[in-house]
Amino acid sequence: MAKTYILYNQKAGNGQHLEHLDGLELVLEAPIEMLEISRITSYAAFFRGLEPEDHVVIAGGDGTLNRFINDTEGLEIRQELLYYPIGSGNDFAHDVGKTSAQPPFKLREYMRNLPTVRVNGKTYRFINGVGYGIDGYCCEVGDELRKKPGKKVNYTAIAIKGLLLHYKPTRAWVTVDGVAHEYDKVWLVPTMHGRYYGGGMMPTPKQDRLGERRLSAMVFHGSGRLKTLMVFPSIFKGEHVRHQEMVEILEGKEITVEFDRPTALQIDGETITGVTSYTAIA
Repeated sequence: MAKTYILYNQKAGNGQHLEHLDGLELVLEAPIEMLEISRITSYAAFFRGLEPEDHVVIAGGDGTLNRFINDTEGLEIRQELLYYPIGSGNDFAHDVGKTSAQPPFKLREYMRNLPTVRVNGKTYRFINGVGYGIDGYCCEVGDELRKKPGKKVNYTAIAIKGLLLHYKPTRAWVTVDGVAHEYDKVWLVPTMHGRYYGGGMMPTPKQDRLGERRLSAMVFHGSGRLKTLMVFPSIFKGEHVRHQEMVEILEGKEITVEFDRPTALQIDGETITGVTSYTAIA
């Protein structure tokens, strides 16, 4: 008899995963085996131990999914893969119109031909986007807050404080398919495979993850703190693109972004500090 393995991240959704998993067990047919995903030391060995008719459910957030797609790169997985979003942001699920109120959905079509990003000499696949600037700064601050017992992370509050006080804009060079662009007072330059990142922000409203193989970079630049703070909230509805004097969307298959000083970067919510450039390829 086929078996369903639920690989869950106990840290997903700010640690509130158990209530979601209790509901998940009700909609899946037995037999079910639960396994905390960090206990898997070799995905090759894990999948070898399964039957072809078994199902595997990844239960977590965007960061969990990012680690899974990178840790299984190159593996031939015969089993049906499904995803159940129980993270704090769930931007990938939001982009494809799914929620944790629905049963797990098939994942394989979204794992095909994923873009890559090269940062500090390493290459990663990503499923949502690469954030560089104040979005990476927010993830860096959030990571530090998580280390303190009882501290909840509010990325919107971190972003507002950063825009008002702490984060300093940079000069940036963005090269798209060989064409270079230069900008001053740059606040963020995410490169996106989907539409959403950062817990509901929509920097590139027209980006289509299942359409033509291309990426979209959004450059937020040129304005002071006050105007930037006034416009920034509109990114949650994708309305920031109306402000063409400070927002530009660039599309292409290969996008390189360089800053004039090291800044934190995030890949699907996973933080890398001290980055001066990245190159994303569709």
